[in-house]
Amino acid sequence: MCGICGYISKKRISEEDLRIMNDTMYHRGPNDSGLAIYEGMDGYSIGLAHRRLSILDLSPLGHQPMHSANGRISIVFNGEIYNFLELKEELSGYPYKSSCDTEVIIAAYLRWGIQMVDHIHGMFAIALYDRETQDVYLIRDRIGKKPLYYWLDHDNLVFASELKPIMKCPGFKGEIRNQIIPRYLLQQYIMAPDTIFKDVYKLEAGSILKFRNGNIKKWKYWDIKEVYARESADQITSYEEAKEGLKQRLRHSVAGRMIADVPLGTFLSGGYDSSLVTAIAQELSDKPVKTFCIGFDVPQYNEAAYAKEVAAHLGTEHTELYISEKEMFDLVSSIPQYYDEPFADNSEIPSMLVSKLAKNDVTVALSGDGGDEFFCGYNVYDNVRQAQMLEIPGAIAYGIGQLPWGNGKLLDKMPFRVKVVAGNRNPETKTQLVSEGYVRASHAFISGEETLDIPMTARDYLATDYNLRENIAPILYPMESVYKVDDFQIRRMLLDMDTYLPEDILTKMDRASMKYSLEARCPIMDTEVMEYSFRIPHKFKYHNGDKKHILKDIAYDYIPRELLDRPKTGFGVPMDQWLRGPLKEQLLDYSSTSFLKKQGVFDPDYVSRFINNYVVNGDAGPATGANYSKIAWSFYIFQQWYNFYML
Repeated sequence: MCGICGYISKKRISEEDLRIMNDTMYHRGPNDSGLAIYEGMDGYSIGLAHRRLSILDLSPLGHQPMHSANGRISIVFNGEIYNFLELKEELSGYPYKSSCDTEVIIAAYLRWGIQMVDHIHGMFAIALYDRETQDVYLIRDRIGKKPLYYWLDHDNLVFASELKPIMKCPGFKGEIRNQIIPRYLLQQYIMAPDTIFKDVYKLEAGSILKFRNGNIKKWKYWDIKEVYARESADQITSYEEAKEGLKQRLRHSVAGRMIADVPLGTFLSGGYDSSLVTAIAQELSDKPVKTFCIGFDVPQYNEAAYAKEVAAHLGTEHTELYISEKEMFDLVSSIPQYYDEPFADNSEIPSMLVSKLAKNDVTVALSGDGGDEFFCGYNVYDNVRQAQMLEIPGAIAYGIGQLPWGNGKLLDKMPFRVKVVAGNRNPETKTQLVSEGYVRASHAFISGEETLDIPMTARDYLATDYNLRENIAPILYPMESVYKVDDFQIRRMLLDMDTYLPEDILTKMDRASMKYSLEARCPIMDTEVMEYSFRIPHKFKYHNGDKKHILKDIAYDYIPRELLDRPKTGFGVPMDQWLRGPLKEQLLDYSSTSFLKKQGVFDPDYVSRFINNYVVNGDAGPATGANYSKIAWSFYIFQQWYNFYML
């Protein structure tokens, strides 16, 4: 677990420049650092840099950049390859010098070329330079656990695990890409391949980028829609077979993620996913597993008591820490420093706190991330099931709603929940259930007008030509037609795997854990587990309204049902109270017309009016379509980021 950065450039980027870039990621790798610059062909230089958090082979033999024995390959690598021991045995002819998984990647490339990605399983962001072909490859893991950004500067490329090194690269202008801001306000994160900056992109999950002499080719080697189509065609009809197969794959995944030369533990919230991962880890361990949980003095958010009971049942070495609202609030100012670009999922704050707690005792922590997306766990999946059941009544209500009523239409007078179902007519956005008012407001933050013609063609959304992407209108919704699935729940789950999981959940945990130099590993997102989950019939996941049915059933094999069965809870900071309380004056300063005119990003009149109205009247609540504390929080986080990096 580390941070990487580098470049392929005809421009002069000195060793000192590269060192400055690399050291912006000290928190990702405080144990060691390395860099090297190589002369390529046609005037190109290749720079590779690495900050190391030592997990496997703590000796200097794990130093990066690492080179192949024959001098052909140089590599920097962030992450873990969990099947490296099996690969090392298969590739036993290579003259290994270390016990690092990095060296196994080199051996795999020398055997299979870039097709080695089909053989390595884990979380990774890799930059690999092949002197023989003069190719430089950027590679990101299948589900997007590890981040990888790149800046295209004409025929030069700069890459990094975070945006900070790119921002420190000589010549970087840092122009904001205004087109994506409405979607950020809507989603609270920026979706790959876009970033907040022009000409800077995230390499999408499961993708490879090849750079050779100024020419770029990018493709997906693992695509959720394609893998789902392939695996779901081979359904497991027996529930007991599916359960046993999943259980064995989870055990194998957890075992692989327990390999480390440093102390290891688990995050334990007391929910099904983290409890199951912890139970399996405890089963496989010859001593009590260290478990960590934070608690809150807010009953509806606090799961610490449940986690404590699960830990006692499993016999783990449990540590819990109750956090005050002030301790949460104090972290708000550090968000932009570690999240690099605007990121407004407020659960980043408790994620940082539990990572800080765990780092006191361990360097690696297992988490339960991925269970909701792959096994149908979110409450929204109940909503999309209901939306599909109401498709015909919704269409009828929409038709009737077009009748004139006063100065408008009858649809305008219908209750909000009816309008959501009635207005859900577009086949590309059936499962996304975002209120039209919220969409219009997010768009108006830039345009000043609450009118919006949302482009609804998959062609626009999926465009990969970089010049084209710069000029298209803001795309607020991902398009659903690519999945070719009729069931709303399955379609939304696949959409979440492609977007929400890598760009929100995994981004949140990567930055939160790496802030404290802690490696977070996610067994449920093992390649074999993910692909096997697509073979499990959906009725085994969502059974008579019971979400994550088969995963819960496995958890019950380890933990009594009464310790786990309770309504799903989440955690969110009290945004409305903070924004209209201790953050009020700062929010008003950020939204003053004078500041906004000088900034030149938002529409001054509309945003100032919106925020002032919000501060006075507050949040109307999610059932109204006017739950505007969410958009106000996203705006606040953007302005906080802007002040930190752009002023």
